[in-house]
Amino acid sequence: MLFQVHCLIRRLQISLFPVDYCPRLGKRHILQTSRRVILWYECVVYVTFPSFHNIEGFVVKESEYGEGNLQTDNKVFSAALKSNDEQPALVHQGALKLFLHIMENTDFQAKMQIYIDSKQRKLKPIIFVGHSLGGAVATLATLWVLEKRLRQSSPLCITFGCPLVGDAGLVEVVGRENWAGNFCNVVSKHDIVPRMLLAPFESIAEPLIAILPYWQDIMANDSKTVLHSSIQDACRTLLNNVLQYTHTVTNYGPDSIRELDGAIKISPYRPFGTYMFCSGEGAACIDNPDTVLKILHLTMQSYEKPCDNIVQDCFSEHVEYGSVLNHVIEMSISGRRTAKPDSESSDKMGMSLQLEAIGVGAQNDDAPIALQMARDIENNHNTNVAKVASELSEKQCIMAELEWSKERSEKENAITYYDSFRKHEDIDTNLRRERLAGFWDEIIEMWKRHELPSDFQSQNKWINAGTAYRRFVEPLDIAHYYSTSEGKGNYLSDGRPTRHKVLQKWMEEKEKTRSSRGQSGRTKLASLTQDSCFWAQVEEALKEMKNLEQGQHQKLGSLEMFEGYATKMINDRNISSDVFLEGSSFMEWWKEWKEYKKSRFPVWRSPLHEIMETEGCKG
Repeated sequence: MLFQVHCLIRRLQISLFPVDYCPRLGKRHILQTSRRVILWYECVVYVTFPSFHNIEGFVVKESEYGEGNLQTDNKVFSAALKSNDEQPALVHQGALKLFLHIMENTDFQAKMQIYIDSKQRKLKPIIFVGHSLGGAVATLATLWVLEKRLRQSSPLCITFGCPLVGDAGLVEVVGRENWAGNFCNVVSKHDIVPRMLLAPFESIAEPLIAILPYWQDIMANDSKTVLHSSIQDACRTLLNNVLQYTHTVTNYGPDSIRELDGAIKISPYRPFGTYMFCSGEGAACIDNPDTVLKILHLTMQSYEKPCDNIVQDCFSEHVEYGSVLNHVIEMSISGRRTAKPDSESSDKMGMSLQLEAIGVGAQNDDAPIALQMARDIENNHNTNVAKVASELSEKQCIMAELEWSKERSEKENAITYYDSFRKHEDIDTNLRRERLAGFWDEIIEMWKRHELPSDFQSQNKWINAGTAYRRFVEPLDIAHYYSTSEGKGNYLSDGRPTRHKVLQKWMEEKEKTRSSRGQSGRTKLASLTQDSCFWAQVEEALKEMKNLEQGQHQKLGSLEMFEGYATKMINDRNISSDVFLEGSSFMEWWKEWKEYKKSRFPVWRSPLHEIMETEGCKG
């Protein structure tokens, strides 16, 4: 990782950082438009976003921390980017405003559309790079390409000194979609910018506005500037304010923050992706969001430097990432990093090396604890996944037993396994149903408690297993509901278990990715009805028929809607052949519905009528 990032910096210094040298790049093409540069080099497309020095373009006065909904009226990002509890993901509105300006006022979108077009014979890898506020825009550009889902290979985003961009909801989106590996954020030890949005804007605006012209002068002229006393004071104020708020955010757990948030507005921003922390001692990569947040605070503190030196560093390190990376790669090649001599294990030695590399002193007790917690969380996730994977094998045997019962019911008794269980609950089948329900309920609870990896619900193994379970067993849950409730209530609104809702949501999120790759329609009826709630729809339609026969003609509209739903299911071949067995609940409804329609409209025809009368349902 260090060597790759260093090589990338050497290629992009001309467009991203002011430096005093530029190596020969070989054959390359550069296209520079408003506030970004596109560079082709060795069949790779680099899109760079230099820092934005006009702070007014980043200011948001509508909220204390500048956060707002990622979805806007122009729908650049879809409403699907929501947290696990269906809340909209929040991002800094200043960064979003800058990104939307580029999207709407330059040819950026048209250029990117060429490179993300899946019809190309050979897709060019895309790397988005940004420095400072440009890093926030590069992050949003990467999210935009990722959400398009048009590329076989994902883009990579590398930022330098980038402020935090999104809230915990966006972190959940990135984890759920398995996008965290697409982001690498390089942070110098004392650079203030990656931490500044942990403080409310009113506490950082004045000193930041004072500092920006000096940053701009250094960037433009590649000069070393001696800080004026007023700038030193501004840096000191900025540092103190940011440290105060980062301490509050990082020294409370998630539950404590939620309680505190009722009385004090806490910054919503949280890190995601891999963070490469750099110092004079080397560099180390960390990807656990809570640990990254902790290290962002701890590395700003120092026990070995006077406060004035830190003030100078928080100003200068933000514009010296070219030098920082040069130093890191030299340290890495020379191997000048040593573990503590009293390290008791390889695990402790590894943590010691990480702490030394990011420049956190041995006298800081919080840093080792933060790293150990991150490792413990990862180990617990791995242990839990191994445990449920082992249990899944056992539950798949139970599923096989249910499949055998289903086949026997259809072949020997000529009745759907739904109707068979609806009319007479077999004890063994009911026991298997309950055991499977307990297994998936526990998985959902572990997921809600964050005891499983963040991308667990997007892994094909669990998507496929959960979908197979839901489509096969939910009809049994529906049969149990209507056989025990004596017709009271509606399963869809009153009785559907949470596990089925969550598993369906996981599948639908995954289908958005699969559908973008182009899937042809079915040519034969499905082996299992794709809508696991189909039989609940049938049960409600049967109840509506009884109401209709009793003179409640307002039910006619809902029955016609059900007819249209059934017609589409059949036409799309998303229904299984057992639905049409003589005596099934669906056929019972169809006979009643056809009789009702014929009694009032003797020449009545409909698409479903044509299908049923011509035996098109068997195709």
